Amino acid sequence: MNRAQAPTWASGLAALMIVAGALALLASIGGRTLPDRTGPPVEELSVERTVLTPGTIELSMRNGRPDPVAVAQVFVNDSFVDFTGGDRPISRLDSDTLRLSYPWQTGQPYHVTLLTSTGAVIEYEIAAAAPTPSADGKLFALMALLGSYVGIIPVVLGLLFLPMLRRLSRGAVQVLMGLTVGLLLFLAVDASLEAIELADQTGTAFGGRMLVVLCGALAFLGLSVVDRTARSRAPADSPGGFRLALMIALGIGLHNLGEGLAIGSAYAIGELALGTGLVVGFAVHNTTEGLAIAAPLTERPPTLVRLAGLGLLAGGPTVIGALLGATVNNPAVSAALLGAGVGAIVQVMVQIWPVLRGQVGQRLTPPVLSGIGAGMVAMYLTGLLVTA
Repeated sequence: MNRAQAPTWASGLAALMIVAGALALLASIGGRTLPDRTGPPVEELSVERTVLTPGTIELSMRNGRPDPVAVAQVFVNDSFVDFTGGDRPISRLDSDTLRLSYPWQTGQPYHVTLLTSTGAVIEYEIAAAAPTPSADGKLFALMALLGSYVGIIPVVLGLLFLPMLRRLSRGAVQVLMGLTVGLLLFLAVDASLEAIELADQTGTAFGGRMLVVLCGALAFLGLSVVDRTARSRAPADSPGGFRLALMIALGIGLHNLGEGLAIGSAYAIGELALGTGLVVGFAVHNTTEGLAIAAPLTERPPTLVRLAGLGLLAGGPTVIGALLGATVNNPAVSAALLGAGVGAIVQVMVQIWPVLRGQVGQRLTPPVLSGIGAGMVAMYLTGLLVTA
């Protein structure tokens, strides 16, 4: 160790030891000097997964509060039901599974009420009961097929507009990049709203909405590092358009991972109707994503292999998300991944912004602003075609 550095390391180590000793002392005597709570504990159990099999409702729960929670009684639609599990109090951040004996019927709503040992009431709604599909090869094949229909194929179809886009003027390309920003902006807002809704279902166990913010920030910083590294290692004559298209595909891919989770989980709980309407709706909706990837490639189009790779990078995560959503179906995981997708999309928009301005200090032109608005409207209108 360098002698000049020794005093710095020594002072840092000494400060760390003092802080650790003070925290240990505070932990040992702090609780004894403070009074107990003035009221009953605030208990919370968030249901992370529901599994419905004939005659049984299985609830996987997690405690997000400091005090242990013990379930004493369970009611379904105001009727007392027998249950197994919950033999011990659930500690903070711990989970347990309750298996309720109840003859539920497909398509019917059910209101589950949990009564804790302290008399607290925790309620949970099953909007429409449906048998939970078993995680077998048939389910995996179905989710892979569905993910390909709504993710990979539409994005690849959008990339087919590249030959037409190459014939546009520079001003038209700027408008097209504005359209791309509009598409991404709509995706970011839509995913943010969905992530916040899912985070609210998780309670406080994993931070709720702050989990979405954290994952979004980490994805933004991570993609920023990837972009800076790619810029520093790329040859001077390397096409910047492909690098930008790659980042757009990566950002859309993270978004589609969260979208696949939503599709898979909705199918698992019976809220998704598979059919022509779903496939066509998602195909039209996600084809615009392929158009956004193709926009930066107008000057120097890549090889067919690279183009196919971009389509797979953007649409392939839909398959993975659908598989995870149908088998895991955890709101916290879905919220985290959707938050990461939002962060990735915002980082991509930051990269595109200088292209929209053309020159440093130049304001956005009315055509570019119109392109941004058109992109948002296009995503909104095509989103109306998605039926579930």
